[in-house]
Amino acid sequence: MQAVSLSTKPHYPILDGLRGVAALVVVAFHLCEAHATSHLDQLINHGYLAVDFFFLLSGFVIGYAYDDRWGRLRVGGFFKRRLVRLQPMVVMGMVIGAGFYYFQAGSLWPAIGPTPGWLVLLVLLLGCLLVPVPPALDIRGWHETYPLNGPGWSLLFEYIANVLYATLVRRFSNAALAGLVALAAGLLLHLALTTPQGDVVGGWSLEPEQLHIGFARLLYPFFAGLLLFRLARLRRIANAFGWSSLLVVGVLAMPRIGSPAHPWQNGLYDALSILLVFPGIIFLGASGAVRSAPAKRLCRFLGDISYPIYITHYPLIYTYTAWVAAHKIPLRTGWPVAALVFVAAVILAYGCLKFYDEPVREWLKKRCW
Repeated sequence: MQAVSLSTKPHYPILDGLRGVAALVVVAFHLCEAHATSHLDQLINHGYLAVDFFFLLSGFVIGYAYDDRWGRLRVGGFFKRRLVRLQPMVVMGMVIGAGFYYFQAGSLWPAIGPTPGWLVLLVLLLGCLLVPVPPALDIRGWHETYPLNGPGWSLLFEYIANVLYATLVRRFSNAALAGLVALAAGLLLHLALTTPQGDVVGGWSLEPEQLHIGFARLLYPFFAGLLLFRLARLRRIANAFGWSSLLVVGVLAMPRIGSPAHPWQNGLYDALSILLVFPGIIFLGASGAVRSAPAKRLCRFLGDISYPIYITHYPLIYTYTAWVAAHKIPLRTGWPVAALVFVAAVILAYGCLKFYDEPVREWLKKRCW
């Protein structure tokens, strides 16, 4: 009876589609990043904000999926469901990262060549378990929590948010939750306006400064998404998928704001995007409907590949970045290869989804509940 009552609720198709749109922009952002000399001349300049958008979207969806189920669902059951949903692709992303690791050896990452295989296997094991890698095991040299697959850091923070929600915040009244969101907003605004680089980039290291960035980027968007779900009174908005997709791409592709002498100006853009614009986009997307069959298929496809492409694309980016650095390839001549890598990332994600993620999750569901 519990399995029936806790069956998966219908998705918001537009929100699924927006998650895929943002994931594709992330791939393009990282490809362009390989050619940038600094954050100032980075093309698709604000692609890093997709992580904050994902956190906000996750908070909204978690609230929708679980807020009314706690009379029938135990905390252990919640964690089990989240592990089944997220962990198989965490493992796959780390395995792909290990498979590509030695192909990235060169001047950009001189530590790769002499790294023994047993150490790569140890880092792989830690990554599959999502155990943060200490600095002593940094086999790349970028101070990453997961040097085989950098984006794993955001999954660690996703799990932290899930733990906070299930053990504590789910019990908050709307007023208490609003207070938490207000405090988190202040933390995020302070970070964005005072950081020397003028943006909220970071969170992927165990260093205190990076942990500060990571928690500031997590707490507001995730719990603001939860609050938005609880308080929003959705309306019928026409063409919501088209407008919300354009807004997501526009925010993430926006050129650098302000001048190097005034980095706070770009930080203010980051903060306003996360604090105000992203909740508005999610409200818009949740208020719309997808009516035509092609639009439904597109949203379903984008939603299906969004997580696989996010968690598997970065080993390809490492390899592409190593090639660019070794041969000093500018974007104007390297774009055909970048386009091929982009397509390869989509194909890889879809293959992982159909031949690994969906079958493994189905197998786990049969044995876990």
